[in-house]
Amino acid sequence: METTTMAILEKVLASNIVGVILTAVFCYIVAKIILKIVFRTLEAMPIEMTLVKFAKNVIRILVYAVAVLIILDRIGFQTSSLVALISVLSAAFALAAQNALSNLFGGILLLINKPFLVGDYVSAGGVEGTVLEIGLLNTQINTYDNKRISIPNGTISAETITNLSTEGCRRVEYKVTASYDAPIELTKKALLEAVEATANTLDVPEAPAAPFARVNSYGESSIEYVVRVWTNNANYWTVYFDLIENIKIYFDKNGVEMTYNHLNVHMKEN
Repeated sequence: METTTMAILEKVLASNIVGVILTAVFCYIVAKIILKIVFRTLEAMPIEMTLVKFAKNVIRILVYAVAVLIILDRIGFQTSSLVALISVLSAAFALAAQNALSNLFGGILLLINKPFLVGDYVSAGGVEGTVLEIGLLNTQINTYDNKRISIPNGTISAETITNLSTEGCRRVEYKVTASYDAPIELTKKALLEAVEATANTLDVPEAPAAPFARVNSYGESSIEYVVRVWTNNANYWTVYFDLIENIKIYFDKNGVEMTYNHLNVHMKEN
């Protein structure tokens, strides 16, 4: 340690100390000017503050690292070997932190592309819920049953992201089966009555489309119907469960049999 310190002092004394000091002052002033211009540019851009802070830290390290290399070169050190050592260490660090770097770049992509914002209801990384926080490494999502889940950004950016909040309203869709004995028009009437009895649904022209009830397919022992209705994002689950309950009520009122798997046993006398 003492030998290294003495070697540095000898190189400083052997060099033009005034020139080294002037170089250091010049590098410091230029670094400050560059950082000020870059920081103002970043703050003026429509970028999330998390990404702005990260970019500032990275740029500050790079600028001062270049300044230090220039000063060392002015003193007389062979900076090429130092740069090579830094490159090797950087490669080793990148290899050891592949997952962290994947999440970091995934977070940067999310903050730049903005597929969702804090407060949006999304389906991402196999989780559905409200976005609480978008970090550089992880995204915090609160599920509808009040569980906070932290998802690596690398996982989210590599999969399909569904944002359910951007359009302001969602379509509730439910499929139900009815007996072949029930007339189609009567069954559709019962379904639309169930929709009408469900609160918080959107009517035309507020909704993208009017309530919809039609035959969806013909099964072996029943007809499958699909009913669709629109509602605001905040009311989605309330409308979904209310509609299911109302379908049974209005099927009963209209005499429509809701089919289910059962076994008929017929006894024959010899």
